Amino acid sequence: MTPSLPDALVPIALKLLRANRTFITADGAMRRIRERELRPASYGPPARLGRGIRVDVEHVDGWPVYTIRPKAARGGLVYVHGGGWVNEIASQHWHLAARLASEASLVVTLPIYPLVPFGTALEALEGVRALVHRSHDYFGPTSLAGDSAGGQIALSTALALRDEGVVLPHTVLISPALDLSWSNPRIPEVQPTDPWLGTPGGKVLSESWRGDLELSDPTVSPLFGDLTGLGPITVFTGTRDVLNPDAHVLAKIAGNANVPFQLYEAPNQVHVYPLIPTRAGRDAQSKFVEILRSAW
Repeated sequence: MTPSLPDALVPIALKLLRANRTFITADGAMRRIRERELRPASYGPPARLGRGIRVDVEHVDGWPVYTIRPKAARGGLVYVHGGGWVNEIASQHWHLAARLASEASLVVTLPIYPLVPFGTALEALEGVRALVHRSHDYFGPTSLAGDSAGGQIALSTALALRDEGVVLPHTVLISPALDLSWSNPRIPEVQPTDPWLGTPGGKVLSESWRGDLELSDPTVSPLFGDLTGLGPITVFTGTRDVLNPDAHVLAKIAGNANVPFQLYEAPNQVHVYPLIPTRAGRDAQSKFVEILRSAW
C-alpha cells in the first residue's frame, strides 16, 4: 500500500510546489498553454496498476482510448480525467481507475481527449458521449465519472445523453468545474484558503476551452443546464477549493429538479482530494467504489 500523507501537510506541500502557478495569474495560464503546445506530456499508464486487471488501448475516432478490465465485469464506467483542460492524465488518475475497475468490477474506459489549445468543450462532449454508448454496447450498463475539468465534461455529457433519452446509472464527480465564468460570489471568500486553483488563470483556460460557444452553454458550464431527468449524481468536494461554492449551487438545482443527489463535503480538504494518498482521500475512494457497486 502507498504510504499515506498527513492531511494537514497537503496544503503546505502544494504551496511549496507552487501548484497554483497555472491558475493564480492570467500569464501563468498562458505560459502553461504554450508549454503544453510545444511539449505535450506523456499519457501512458504506469508500468504496474495492480494484479488481476488488463490494460488495452486503441484509437477511437482519432483519440487514444484505454480500457482497464478486471477478471470479471458487470458493467462499464467512462472516467474523464481532470487537469484544467490543459494538463494530461496523471498517475493518480490511472491508479484510481484501476481501483474502480478491480473493486467495483467494471470495465473502465479512459479517453485521452484533446486539450487546450487544440481541444474544445464540444469536441470533448461528443467524443465522451460516443464512448459511453460504446461502453454500454460492449460492457453493459455504464456510468460516468470525472474530476475537476473532467467533471465538467462528464456532467455536460450526462446532460447531452439525457437529451437522447439515455439516463445513466450514476454520475460521480470529484471537485467538478461547473461554471466556467468563475462568477460565484463566494469564490473570493474561499480563494485565500485554496493552494491550487485561482480565478485569473481559470478564466484564460475557460476562454480557450469554450471554443465558439458561450460560457453559459451547458456544454461548457453544466451548472446552466436543466438537470431534470438525470440519473443519480454524487459530488466529492473539499472546502479549500474555489470550485466548492458551485458544488452547493449544483446540489440546490438538483434538489429542485428532483434528481437524486449526494454531496460529500470534506472540511479543510483541497481540490481533487480523493486523488491524493491521504486518509481522507482513501476514505473518499472507498465511498466511490461503494457508490458504483450499488449503481445497478
